Amino acid sequence: MLSEAETEAILISLRVAGVAVAWILIPGIAVAWLMARREFRGKALLDGLLHLPLVLPPVVVGYLLLLSLGSQGAMGAWLDEWWGIRLPFTWQGAAVAGGVMAFPLLVRALRLSLEAVDPRLEAAASTLGAGRWRVFATITLPLTLPGLLTGTVLAFARALSEFGATITFASNIPGETRTLPLALYSLIQTPGGEAAAARLCALSVVIAMASLVASEWLARRARARLRGRDA
Repeated sequence: MLSEAETEAILISLRVAGVAVAWILIPGIAVAWLMARREFRGKALLDGLLHLPLVLPPVVVGYLLLLSLGSQGAMGAWLDEWWGIRLPFTWQGAAVAGGVMAFPLLVRALRLSLEAVDPRLEAAASTLGAGRWRVFATITLPLTLPGLLTGTVLAFARALSEFGATITFASNIPGETRTLPLALYSLIQTPGGEAAAARLCALSVVIAMASLVASEWLARRARARLRGRDA
């Protein structure tokens, strides 16, 4: 059985990952559409910036978040002064860190799905009088549903497993920012914590595998439903 602290870490992880996906979903769709449908100067640079969290050490990402969203950072000072929002060392800050690390996965899955949509279908809808937003809502978005589901689940799993950026930006505070990976890290450093660490390790593997299986299953169902419509 899981202890109270272990259960608390799991619940915090689920809350952090859920909020992380929620705040990146709309920007992720917008950026993926921009990258898939528009050509503009500096696109390669933007593409590199979008994928930067995947290649930078997560601790570096957390430190950059601390510099920009900390109390002394330009964005952090503005949020604190005008809105009373302080993100460092809070579970909301952990959600920001998880969202930043998961954002490239969401955008990439959506972009590949958008690029697979035939632009002629959108053009045909436009010629029949549908506006830009209606075309996107009734043609583009439904056709990209497999990529949207895959990207969302993978982003959730990535935010759930985030460690380096979280511990740097949000710290490892029991009951506040101690997510599942941070709880496992703490147990490894605690004498006699091997059994609890093993339980959390096994649980992490189960959650990760469940996320991957769910991602594939949802994508297959969405593709089958789209093929049924086409037929």
